[in-house]
Amino acid sequence: QVQLVESGGGLVQAGGSLRLSCVISGRTITSAAMGWFRRAPGKDREFVGGISSGGDSTWYADSVKGRSTISRDNAKNTVYLQMDSLKPEDTAIYYCAATPLRGSGYYASRLYNYWGQGTQVTVSS
Repeated sequence: QVQLVESGGGLVQAGGSLRLSCVISGRTITSAAMGWFRRAPGKDREFVGGISSGGDSTWYADSVKGRSTISRDNAKNTVYLQMDSLKPEDTAIYYCAATPLRGSGYYASRLYNYWGQGTQVTVSS
């Protein structure tokens, strides 16, 4: 079985930064592509960004491009989402997800088959 656990969420002021972490355990899927998604109040879940198995390729939603950076440390079985210049509209529950695919450019939720419990990010204005 695979377990994904997010952490690092919290309350920050607009313009601040957070680094979210996702720890992977239970199986050797650390080398798989990973993604971050979020669900804002009253809205559908949306893609935030993704990273390839080796960390050489990343891809982002337009809404966070230039403000967010995804990285991974496979030795620590951890994927990170660094978020800078946060805006109130970034307020959401953020989810880490894993896909068995080994390429890059995966945006759709249905391509990811393992999900974490989510961590709350709240950005005050």
